[in-house]
Amino acid sequence: MTSKKILFIGDSITDAWRNEDSEEIGYGYVRMIRDYFITTYPNSTYDFINKGISGNRISDLATRWEKDVIQLNPDYLSISIGINDVWRQLDHPEMEQIHPEMFEEYYQQLLTKVKTDTKAQIILMEPTVIEEEILSIGNRMLKNYVEIVHKVAKEFHAKIVPTHQAFLQYLQSNPAYKLTTDGVHMNSAGNTLMANSWIRAVEETIKPSGEKSSQSVEM
Repeated sequence: MTSKKILFIGDSITDAWRNEDSEEIGYGYVRMIRDYFITTYPNSTYDFINKGISGNRISDLATRWEKDVIQLNPDYLSISIGINDVWRQLDHPEMEQIHPEMFEEYYQQLLTKVKTDTKAQIILMEPTVIEEEILSIGNRMLKNYVEIVHKVAKEFHAKIVPTHQAFLQYLQSNPAYKLTTDGVHMNSAGNTLMANSWIRAVEETIKPSGEKSSQSVEM
């Protein structure tokens, strides 16, 4: 049976210390998704690849797109980007910034390349949060970038993972428990919310056809 290649690309939230992991999958939401499919579909032949790099903005993805995406020709491509495009405007305003118009232009260029040069089905994750406060400056700025992700998803017939919405819904309940270590980087609970959101949005699309879930095995 041919292995289905699922490639995740993004920033530090996706990276999750993958270079310190012998499996190179990292210790974040990508590992949780991989482990879910291993245990739920034990006869599956999936190849999960993590190409997250800490600090990346969408312009950084563009510089490595050929090597880390196109040449690998995945069956499914999951993209999580946008946090640093906004965060750098707040913590390093002296840098050349990726404003919404440029963010959209980059995204269109990258997805056009995927459509023309690979067989990949595209999965776009909404950027998560900047500070665990719904009305923080970062989250207000992030709204435009989330809207762009939805716009290009519609244009390129991509699957949307509503990660930003999942975090906002959690924060609306005024929880005592935090999801991040610093307002951006996930703790285990934040990674769990991301993984669960991805699985709910994508599982029916990528689950092995004809294979029963291990959860449905009769004893």
